Amino acid sequence: MQPGPPPPSSGGPTAHHLSCPNAAGLRLPHTGADKAAWLGINVFLFTYYFLFFDQDERYFYTRAILGSALAWARASAKCLNFNSMLILLPVCRNLLSFLRGTCSCCRRTLRKQLDHNLTFHKLVAYALALFTAVHTIAHLFNLERYNDSQQATDGSLAAILSKMHLKNSNKWLNPIHSNQTTVEYVAFTTIPGLTGVIITLALILMVTSSTEFIRRNYYEVFWYTHHLFIIYFAGLVIHGIAGLVRGQTEDSMEEVHPRRCAEYLVQKHEECRHVCCKNPEFSSIPAESWKWVLAPVLLYIFERILRVWRARQKVVVTKVIMHPAKVLELQMQKKGFRMEVGQYIFVNCPAISLLEWHPFTLTSAPEEDFFSIHIRAAGDWTEHIIDTFQQQKPEMPRIEVDGPFGTASEDVFQYEVAMLVGAGIGVTPFASILKSIWYKFQQADQTLKTKKIYFYWLCRDTGAFAWFNDLLASLEQKMAESGKADFLTYRLFLTGWDTSIANNAALHYDTAIDTVTGLRHKTIFGRPMWNAEFSAVATAHPRSVVGVFLCGPGALAKDLQRSCHQHSSLDPRKVKFYFNKENF
Repeated sequence: MQPGPPPPSSGGPTAHHLSCPNAAGLRLPHTGADKAAWLGINVFLFTYYFLFFDQDERYFYTRAILGSALAWARASAKCLNFNSMLILLPVCRNLLSFLRGTCSCCRRTLRKQLDHNLTFHKLVAYALALFTAVHTIAHLFNLERYNDSQQATDGSLAAILSKMHLKNSNKWLNPIHSNQTTVEYVAFTTIPGLTGVIITLALILMVTSSTEFIRRNYYEVFWYTHHLFIIYFAGLVIHGIAGLVRGQTEDSMEEVHPRRCAEYLVQKHEECRHVCCKNPEFSSIPAESWKWVLAPVLLYIFERILRVWRARQKVVVTKVIMHPAKVLELQMQKKGFRMEVGQYIFVNCPAISLLEWHPFTLTSAPEEDFFSIHIRAAGDWTEHIIDTFQQQKPEMPRIEVDGPFGTASEDVFQYEVAMLVGAGIGVTPFASILKSIWYKFQQADQTLKTKKIYFYWLCRDTGAFAWFNDLLASLEQKMAESGKADFLTYRLFLTGWDTSIANNAALHYDTAIDTVTGLRHKTIFGRPMWNAEFSAVATAHPRSVVGVFLCGPGALAKDLQRSCHQHSSLDPRKVKFYFNKENF
């Protein structure tokens, strides 16, 4: 085996439990074809079914009671079914990893769509919240109008239709059959009403607990409440089985069409012998939600079974390293485990919680005979797992691992030129990449497509740089020995400092070694001027495709995405920047 790169020094924290700042936060809006198609389908479904229920003759009598609220309720219901069908697909991580693998030879833009899975998941969730609000408000109006029509004694068409249950119990149109029935009673005692309340509450809890503040500070709350999706889908499937909203049957339409016979209901005499004197018959709208969600729910169940089976495979913790600032490094082995650079895993420690799984970026390289993660105390679960391993019990706590799963960083070696940008602890995905580069140079790998890497690391304090010092120093030396000293250009930016640090750096500016990091490249005080950085890269590589990879906050992502657009040439033969953001 080739000697590995030096292990990270114990100079500071490396990662929190998500390993990438804002990794689970709101992503930048992506105006791709997939989002446009999704929006177009929603608009089409809502418009089509709104017009259908607002104009179709089968619901003429239903509209006589409910008015346009019927169309609002049914159109939003169709959109709810459509989005409920989609909501689970972006979180089928094994499916996404499979698609990423099968798309390895596809166009780069097609593969990039898979990196927006959580963006799309949240977009669909917001749509569900919107259509749920529309659906609920519309049905509140419907219940009020059902109630008003039942109590009406003015002989209007709505009042007559609401009394039809008195003549034949199977021909009713209004589900409220008593003047003493209230809207609240229907909402909390009928199957549609009760399930509607339950799934609405479940959705509210899931959406509100998904805010960045909750995820960052109370991840367990986010994790547990998100599993209310089980209640949501169960309620959704049985929500419409009672069929409270009804329409006229096809056979009844042929006999007593509402356009020619509605007036006879209002003016009908007991001795009436006209064909229209026969009362119309009604039937419930069939429950359809299960048809929409059956396939994705089964796919998700298979996904979870696969993940449980894979997670039960034995994991051996081969090495435990405790770094300062309560940072735990775990080096592990698992039979059949294969990874690529930049991937992540989910970790569970049954001694802490049987149900909680937390994502961590892999900081090891594929060439190493182990895989590793770094855990920083950032919540109850991470603090517990650090304390558990610190106790040094005779028997090592059991760890379960699910994954690995792919991210945008997997494609880094598909680009001729790559720009890697890490902010603070967001450097962890690039640890795997830089280690892999070290091995590729060590083994004189001739298949490496990438010809140049620019690495930018932004930190607020000097201690954070210590983690990468040995690795970057080794890369410098190895590339110099291989005659490729210009393969890696890295820039370290210190965004927070005091006067003593600045004065010391200025005093020793002419020395060969940087006083802050001990590396050859000097630490830059302040933030990068991205326009200048991109202009320099575009000038140095005028005909290259440049991959820009970020693990960092949303504000920085916006700056980089803007720079990618500004500095990409419209000429396909010239430089093109592709923006990629870590997305767990």
